[in-house]
Amino acid sequence: MSTGQLTDQAAGTGTSATSPSRPPAKTPRRPAPLRIRRARAFYVFTVPWVIGFLALTAFPLGYALWLSFTNADGLSPNTRFVGLENYREVFSDPETMDSLWRTGVFTAITVPLGILAGLLLAVLVNQPIRARGVFRTLLYLPAVVPPVGAALTFKLIFDRDSGAANGFLDVFNVNGVSWLVDPYARWVLIMLTMWTVGNGMIISLAGLQDIPRELLEAARVDGASPWQSFSRITLPLLSPVIFFQVVTGIIGSLQTFAPLLMSLSPTPAGVTGVPESNYFFMIHVFAQYFANGRYGYASALLWVLFAIICVVTFLIFKLSKGAVFYSVEPEQAKSKPRTIGDAR
Repeated sequence: MSTGQLTDQAAGTGTSATSPSRPPAKTPRRPAPLRIRRARAFYVFTVPWVIGFLALTAFPLGYALWLSFTNADGLSPNTRFVGLENYREVFSDPETMDSLWRTGVFTAITVPLGILAGLLLAVLVNQPIRARGVFRTLLYLPAVVPPVGAALTFKLIFDRDSGAANGFLDVFNVNGVSWLVDPYARWVLIMLTMWTVGNGMIISLAGLQDIPRELLEAARVDGASPWQSFSRITLPLLSPVIFFQVVTGIIGSLQTFAPLLMSLSPTPAGVTGVPESNYFFMIHVFAQYFANGRYGYASALLWVLFAIICVVTFLIFKLSKGAVFYSVEPEQAKSKPRTIGDAR
């Protein structure tokens, strides 16, 4: 067969006689859409949090809820289901109701006082004075001290025999006072709570610095007094900050546990030594858990407190309508923001 015939045959079959056949080229894979990639990254980064939430929050909450319907004591394996018996005892136990009442009174005193003191300090350190950064640091420094250290320090300061408070009274020939027993223990606790007022000061200071100066200058030009500018401009614009402090302050005060560190001996049995005025709800829960071994009843107490906090928070949000003024109204925040080039 001649060379011309081989060429004609290769041309007719569409293949070359001298070169091997090539596989067809693969189509490149399209990258996943941006929405899917973002969702994938979101789930990857949230997996550690989800695991921690399930292991350290969801499971303990569910286990405590199950315990609240039993007579568990933490030692005996013969746990029996008792239904709503623990919850009935919560609302019929005078000691529980008294501890809840004391906690409510303490909250009603310390939350407004702490917000007012923090706002006053924020207004003072917001003035154009020299070394105001130093004053801000010094006023905020006590809030950095851990709660355990602050409580134990106050316990040492107000000790009847060797405390600095009675040492100061001795200078004026005043007899020593038993600060950590009734009727003074409650006031020592209030002072301990006010010790961390620097947190509220920083939050209020941030709110003050967010207020446009043009509004205050315009009010001053119009002849408004400092009090009128503060009450009619500063306070309304600070209402979201104050509202935040009210909610978080109430939640924190209802869970107060610091008095236990001030007036309790190291052993669980020492819970009976807490002054009556400082025998708060959380201390009562501690006593039921570790002194009385009533895990089921104590779990019911905690769930009742959780329900109370939810109800109080819900009522605060409902009552705050019309009293809290936001720079952006909710209706405006939900609307799509206008961009350059949008048709009017």
